[in-house]
Amino acid sequence: MITPLPPTDTRFLFRPIGESLIALLRALPDTAWTRTAVGSWQVRDVVAHLTDIGFRRLSFHRDLHTPPPPPFPIESDRDFARFINHINAEWVGASRRLSTRALADLYEKSIRELADFFEMMPFDAPGLFGVSWAGEMESAGWFDIGRELTEQWHHQAQIREAVGAEPMADPAWLHATLLIALRGLPHAWRASDAADGTVVALDIAGPAGGTWALERSAGAWRLMAGATNAPAARIALSDDTARRLLFNGLPGDRARAAVRVTGDAALAEPLFAARSIVI
Repeated sequence: MITPLPPTDTRFLFRPIGESLIALLRALPDTAWTRTAVGSWQVRDVVAHLTDIGFRRLSFHRDLHTPPPPPFPIESDRDFARFINHINAEWVGASRRLSTRALADLYEKSIRELADFFEMMPFDAPGLFGVSWAGEMESAGWFDIGRELTEQWHHQAQIREAVGAEPMADPAWLHATLLIALRGLPHAWRASDAADGTVVALDIAGPAGGTWALERSAGAWRLMAGATNAPAARIALSDDTARRLLFNGLPGDRARAAVRVTGDAALAEPLFAARSIVI
């Protein structure tokens, strides 16, 4: 039986996830900070990015600071992605003047203050930003905060892989990250037409996994919790595959090899283009 998916409370996960990265960074030799983590970014660049997004959130949300205007008009999703990439690159470039110790200190300050801020925020507080990869101009506060958690989790995972460290210890952290990331799937399926009542089952195996479904209702798709016995299509993958795919870390051919689809394959196709980040 499938039921509406309840909100996900991630407010109290920033502290343990952040402390996990702080402990790792304090133990890294300087040589590990220059290893490639993602694209052209080194480990030090990813740490700088996490610090940037933490201080941005604190400045705009906690301190009510007005951000400077974009350097060019934002008139489309592509413009928004270009703007985000622009401000990310600005900070990362400037941070290369800093030592690894200074970067670790700044990250520690940002994540601990971010955890303090989110832990004191009411669960029903309004969101500051809409979650664009879910197709939302305005989002509930818990979803806006959850999006911030996905940034912390998946960038730390990139750092850990780059330096050969063990994955994060608690599968509940990835489970919460997936609960947020999966909410982008109805937007990814928006162009996939089907009759009302059509269901696409999503079975994610592993300690952070679970069972979900996309249901077509009133001409739109919605994400549901639970299992169904007679879906039009069934998608099966591991929790590791799900997080790599949704966070743009799994090329198309490898994603298709790692995902098993039964039933109407066309109904599963949007998964391979789904992303829970701005790209």
